[in-house]
This record gives sequence, structure tokens and C-alpha cells, in this order.
Amino acid sequence: MSRYALLSVSDKTGLEDFAKVLVEAGYTLLSTGGTAKALAAAGLPVTKVSDHTGAPEIMNGRVKTLHPRIHGGILADRDVHAAEAAEHGIPFIDVVVCNLYPFEAVTSAGATLADAIENIDIGGPTMVRASAKNHAHVTIVTDPADYARVGRAVAQGGTDLLLRAELALKAFRHTARYDGVISAWLARHVEEESAPAELGVPLQRVASLRYGENPHQRAVFYADADGGERSLARVTVHQGKEMSFNNYGDLDGALRTAFDFRGPAVAVIKHMNPCGCAEAETPVEAFQLALAGDPVSAYGGIVAFNRPLGMDEVRAIKQSKTFFEILAAPGFSEEALEALATRKNLRVVELPGDWNDGRPGGMDARRVLGGYLLQDWDGPTESDWKVVTKKQPTDDEMRAMRFAWACARNVKSNAIVLARPAGTGIALNGVGAGQMSRIDSVRLSIQKATLPVPGSVLASDAFFPFADGLLVAAEAGVTAAVSPGGSIRDDEVIAAAEEAGLALVFTGVRHFRH
Repeated sequence: MSRYALLSVSDKTGLEDFAKVLVEAGYTLLSTGGTAKALAAAGLPVTKVSDHTGAPEIMNGRVKTLHPRIHGGILADRDVHAAEAAEHGIPFIDVVVCNLYPFEAVTSAGATLADAIENIDIGGPTMVRASAKNHAHVTIVTDPADYARVGRAVAQGGTDLLLRAELALKAFRHTARYDGVISAWLARHVEEESAPAELGVPLQRVASLRYGENPHQRAVFYADADGGERSLARVTVHQGKEMSFNNYGDLDGALRTAFDFRGPAVAVIKHMNPCGCAEAETPVEAFQLALAGDPVSAYGGIVAFNRPLGMDEVRAIKQSKTFFEILAAPGFSEEALEALATRKNLRVVELPGDWNDGRPGGMDARRVLGGYLLQDWDGPTESDWKVVTKKQPTDDEMRAMRFAWACARNVKSNAIVLARPAGTGIALNGVGAGQMSRIDSVRLSIQKATLPVPGSVLASDAFFPFADGLLVAAEAGVTAAVSPGGSIRDDEVIAAAEEAGLALVFTGVRHFRH
């Protein structure tokens, strides 16, 4: 009795060699469309599914494999349904090779809703799921990387149940991701509730990392199919060691910070907090001011530019003699890449060209025990800043506060940021991050300042619960401060600012980052 293998793949990598193994093992090949043409072109005997079923492809190819002679052959229990299969002339299909056309390839080309819907595969996922369900009898192969080991097993007489179960698990994940990609895309085109009752997140492995935050933790980077333009999966690493778990986390913080500014800006990140940041007339000056913010902490940090790099920037980096783990920018000149190649341990990360105007996709997520917390991405917010003291901030103070406010959004709470005009721009001048009390964050920001504190402004990511933190800042010479306001003691805080001669602005918007 002839054995059948059904092949219908989008990714044809390694298909010809694997199909040859199946033919040599005595399988009759069934196939459709482009896969059948590829097999025939390779000189392999192949039977069209329409000839096998006796039913033509209909409805513009929408109905090809949806037939009892296909799904009966896949789903039949070889012991229970043998007589029924024989009665209806349904031969068993023991091997199914099927991977699905990447839906994101259609939608990334700017497909219309109608075009995208037309490209949703129905027959393929149905075959994959049917084969995976009946893996007690059927070998389902969705990944070309598995051809070699499945081919060896087939050549030696057949696959065992353990291998088939592993392949079935992989198959269900393949179809789950496919459905997740479609639902994520459709969600952007259909009005729905903001928090649907069920959510499928399509993830695809980008890299297996050496380890997690610590050597005893395993780690993997999975990319979200709805990652948007600003996705770390889209960056190009030109040189240096493989990216680590902590590298990706710090790079995320660096890019969030640097790209919050319209002018040339540079952020230096250590342990996911900015230890230096500046915006100036040129990227070189922005780098120099950012590095001066905390040159000690900058060692071994991540530096991100929001402008392309040429030789001027490379010379400034080399002259600093500071070791950085990662240098990221939206473009490098060829000369710059050649010059940076001498720094073997420096990872040079190039961002896609649309990063400047792009957005992250989906929602911001955090894993907690037993589930996920999802929220909208935090970003620049339009709010009416209100001066709540009689003293009005100067234009320079207001400009510095807007800079400090943007930085504070990317600092771990409780976040206090000092900033002041420097050179042609504005520079970070001390950060208090992740403290349990806000007054301690104020003290830490003053302690970390490298420029004079007198004349600096302060930004607080949340309201001052008491006046004490603001008074400590005023005593150190801070002249203006911005915070969300909203405390039950706002009147007390405002009165303290008035008495200290400090201009105080409320934004009405909070920016916690835990």
C-alpha cells in the first residue's frame, strides 16, 4: 500500500532535498500550487491534490485541500478508522510538510484591508492543526530546520512518538503565531474595546542569549510581530560581541531617552537609567555634555545618538577614552564604521531609517507571577503647564525644565532630575533614581551633580508629598522646579516654594517608571 506525504510550503528552503528523502523512502508526494511546481521542476514525481481528490481547485484557489480525501487521510485513527477509510477510498497521509506564508510580509507592503483578508490562509493552518492533533500517527513538519532529523528518521523506518509530539507542539505554536499576527493587524483596523477578553501575542524568537540578568538564568529575545517601527528586533549590529539580555534592556532605555528630543541629543545609560543626557546644536557637543554629566558612571554604559554618525562624532568618542558597551545611532557613514572597527568590544548598533518618526507597536507589557500587566506606552504628553508660584520661570529655566521633564520620564521612580543650560544646549546635571523616598532622590541628584547646582532646574516624575524635598533642592541653589502636582499638600509645597524664591510649575501629568 502506497504511503503518502503532503507538501505545501511557503518557505521552500531545503524542500527539494527533503522531498527526495521521502521519495526514496517510498512516499507518494501530494502537493499544490507553487510547491508542486517546485517539486516537478526538481524532477521529482508529484501528484496534484486536485488529481488525488478528484475535485478541482475552486473559488480562486480558496478551496484546494479542504476535502475528505485529504483531511480523512490526515485525521484517521489508523486502528479505529481503517475500515471506514478503506470503504471511502481514503488513503492515509502519514507525513505533512506545511509552513504558512508570513502574513506580515503582505501587510508590511501597505496592503489594503481587502488584499490582507484575501491573503489569510485557511487550508494551510487547517492541515497543520489536523496533523498536529493526530500526531500519534502523522508527522507534521513546519520548520525547514527539522528536515534533517525527520529525514534521518524516515530513512531508518519512521518517526517515533516523542519526535512527532515535539513537532506537533511546534506546529500548534506556528499556527498560534499566525493567528496572532492576523489578529494584531486586524485590531489596528477594527474598532474594539481597549482591553479585549482574550489576547494572542505573536512572538518569534530572534536570538537565544548567553544568559539573563545573571548567569544562572536562561534568556531568549522574542520579537513581537506588532512591534512597530521602533523595535529592537529591527536594529543591525555591525560589530562586537553578541547582544546580551542586559544589553537589550539598557539599549531600550537609551533609545527611549535620546529620541525624546527634536534637536541633536545623546543619552548615556547605565543600568537602564540615564547617567548623562544633553541636547545641543551639534551631536558632538551633545555627546560631550552628556558624558560630562557623570563620566564615572558612563564607563561601560550605552550611548545613543538621535542623529547619524560621521567622523566628527567618532573622533569625539575616541578622544573621550571612555569604554562603552554599545554605540547606537540611526545611521553611520562608511568611514565612521571603518574607524569604529578598531574597537573590537564595542557593539555598533544601527537603527532603521524610520526610527526617528516611528512608534512602538502593541502595548507596553510587564511579566508578573501568573500573568502580564499591559498598558499604553508612556511618551511625550501634551499638557497645560501651570506656573503655581508668583515667581515666573525665565525662558531658559522653562526650556531646561522641559528637557529635565523628558529625562525624568525615562528614570526609575522615584525620579528626580537636575538640568541646566550648558554650551549651546541643555545638559543633565544629576539624577536621583529608584529611591524609596522622594527626598532621598533629591539629595542623590544633588550629590551626583557635576555642573554647579545653583542655577539648575529640577524635574520630579510625581508630586512632592511634602515640602521637604523641594526645600532641600532650593537650599542647594535650584531656581525652578516642575512636577505633576496633585498632592493633598500642594498648598503647603507651593507656599514653601514661594518662601524659598523658587519658581514652581505643575504639569498635571505623572510619569512613573518602575
